[in-house]
Amino acid sequence: MNIHEFLKLPHRFRWGGLGGDDCIMFCASWVADQTGTDPAEKVRGTYRDEEGALAFVARAGGLIPMIDNGVKPLGYSRTTMPVTGDIGIIMAASDIDGTLKEIGAIRFGPLWAVLAPAGVRAKRCDFVAAWSRGDKA
Repeated sequence: MNIHEFLKLPHRFRWGGLGGDDCIMFCASWVADQTGTDPAEKVRGTYRDEEGALAFVARAGGLIPMIDNGVKPLGYSRTTMPVTGDIGIIMAASDIDGTLKEIGAIRFGPLWAVLAPAGVRAKRCDFVAAWSRGDKA
């Protein structure tokens, strides 16, 4: 599936990645589509709210180490020049409460696609970290 087809899917925001995705599971679902392996398989369904998500991220040592550990075995590596289809962490106002947060996103042209409670949105944001798959066309 290409990025356009993926972003057009009827995504639902659900904490924990069962019956929908949160912002990090949204990225994991994209990686799973592209590689055939879900980097979040072991954690899907283990939390049900933002508090649970934050606790999981804290146990993993933060978002960057958590994503590193999940996607590096699948051929992803850090990049400073993200392109369409790469995944990343952006700093943006949360659609949930408006506070500035680190949010998982997928690069889409000059924008970052994020999954919010109202669905997929594309935002122009600075990124904190990004990962690219080495074998993509």
